[in-house]
Amino acid sequence: MEAFGHPDETGAWLRCYRCWSRNLEVQLHVEGIYKIDPDTAERSETIDELHEAVIQCVDCLHDQPHLTLVDGRIAPVPDRWERMVTGTPWVASAIVSVPEESVEVCAGPEAAESLTHAALGDAGVREFFAHVRFHKHEDGQIVIHMLVELYARNANEAAEVLEEASRGNLTIASLAEESRPPASSPHGPH
Repeated sequence: MEAFGHPDETGAWLRCYRCWSRNLEVQLHVEGIYKIDPDTAERSETIDELHEAVIQCVDCLHDQPHLTLVDGRIAPVPDRWERMVTGTPWVASAIVSVPEESVEVCAGPEAAESLTHAALGDAGVREFFAHVRFHKHEDGQIVIHMLVELYARNANEAAEVLEEASRGNLTIASLAEESRPPASSPHGPH
C-alpha cells in the first residue's frame, strides 16, 4: 500500500477513497436570496446564501464524504479522511431501534433513506452505503435491520464509527472486512 502522509500533503487525501483515482470534480450548488438594485437591475446585496458542495470521483462516480469545500478549496474532513483513505471496507449486519417519531416515512420510495437517516443520521446517507433489509414496529419503536458498508482501519474502529453514528439502540450482528482494489493497476497508479 502506498504511504499516506500528513493532511497538509495534498496527495495523502485528494483521491477517491474507493478506487484511489485522483480524477475528481466538485459540484457546487448555490442557493441564495439577493437584493436587486432598482437603478441597475443588478444584484446589490446578499441577504442569505447557502453553498453545498459534492465532490465526486469522475472514474467510479462515488461521492467523496472525506472531502469538503472550504473557502473555495477542497480540504480533508478531519477525523474522517485518514480512516476512509487508508482503511478498508467493512460490512456490518446491524439492527437499530429508534423511536417511531424519528422516522418521517417508512413506506414508499423515500422509506429507505428515511429509515437510514433515522438509524444512522447524516453518516448513514452520506458516508455509508446502507441497505435497509426490513423494518418492524415494536412498542413505539421502529426496529431497522440493515447492511452497512463503511471504511475503517480495523474492526474496532468500524464498530466505533457505527456506534457514534447510531441514533438509537444498536446491535451489530456481524462485521466482516471486505477486499479493496490496489492503489495502482497494471496501467499505473491512480
